[in-house]
Amino acid sequence: MAPPPPPHFPSSPGTQQVLQFLSTALSQRGPAALPYAEENKWLIRQHLVSLVETYHSLHPKASSFTHNDGRTVNLLQADGTIPIVYSGVVYNIPASIWLLERYPIISPSVFLNPTTDMVIKLNHPHVDRSGFVHSPYLKNWIYPSSNLVDLVRSLSQIFSSDPPLYSRQNHRPNPNPTPSPSFSPSPSLSSSSSGIHSISPYTPRPHARPTEDPSEEYRRNAMKKIVDAVHADSAALRKGQEAETEGLLGTQATLRQREEQIAQGLQDMAGEKEGLEQTLQVVLMNTDVLEGWVRENGGKWRGDVDAEDAFEPSDALSRQMLECTAADLAIEDTVYSLDKAVQSGAIPFDMYLKNVRALSREQFFHRALATKVRAAQVQSHVTNMAGRVPMHGS
Repeated sequence: MAPPPPPHFPSSPGTQQVLQFLSTALSQRGPAALPYAEENKWLIRQHLVSLVETYHSLHPKASSFTHNDGRTVNLLQADGTIPIVYSGVVYNIPASIWLLERYPIISPSVFLNPTTDMVIKLNHPHVDRSGFVHSPYLKNWIYPSSNLVDLVRSLSQIFSSDPPLYSRQNHRPNPNPTPSPSFSPSPSLSSSSSGIHSISPYTPRPHARPTEDPSEEYRRNAMKKIVDAVHADSAALRKGQEAETEGLLGTQATLRQREEQIAQGLQDMAGEKEGLEQTLQVVLMNTDVLEGWVRENGGKWRGDVDAEDAFEPSDALSRQMLECTAADLAIEDTVYSLDKAVQSGAIPFDMYLKNVRALSREQFFHRALATKVRAAQVQSHVTNMAGRVPMHGS
């Protein structure tokens, strides 16, 4: 990834100005909105405020960032310098810390911004030729414990032991430099300016390098081992947390699926309940009809009852339907008997056709009449139900 050319650094804003700028930038909507998730904006704001309060040489701003695939997005960055201590002298390394779209879930991208009279050290273990920084802290970034303050602190320690920037000219640094209190000199200074010594360390000649205190070297190596051990433990902890998170996400998906199944089951039971209530109303109405018929006809018959008289149509439509149905079935039986007779040769075929033609015509009229009677019965039944609903509903 290639950052844009390093901009001119204005004076460091106060905390209130930083808060106002971040609140305005992160609350924008529409095409000018920054591409950060809403749930992460508060944490981004806290990280940048803590960074500015700890390192006054860095200040936030919004600028365009170009990805490797050519996409250009408007992102937040922390611009300025990172203070380091080299050979007992404080220098400032110009850098930009870009907060990518998925920050703070993923680590930021850090680039060094050398001035025209500075060059990046070849084969530096943590900085490539383009100025892109790849430190252990960035590689082992853990959300949500990792933050910008600890990142800059780790970069300051790494660059103090092995400075990544050197001057193109073979100038020797002032033995008694007076670094700026804010550690943020303008990167536009020329090589002849006295302020150049507060931007990047010059390469000391091998024969002029002072002898390093063994205790200081031991202390630095011990701190490096401790930092590496902490990063290794953090990486192991992150893997465990990721596995646990995956398990929790799987459990959450299962619970959501079961929630949908339960909701569907409740909806089906509600529909079934409604159908049962309607059926209950019909049963209650039919029960009232049967009880009324029993009260009216309970004492009419005594002793043996002829099967023909056991059932009596309740109205004229029912009697007419009974007669039409009986005639239809009788004709059906007669035609069946005629089929058997013609097959056995009991009657001639012409007589069979004549009788079947007459019976079919008669059966057609009975079935047509039965259809009309059934329609009239349905209409009468609907009318009766409409009249009984208020009584049972109360």
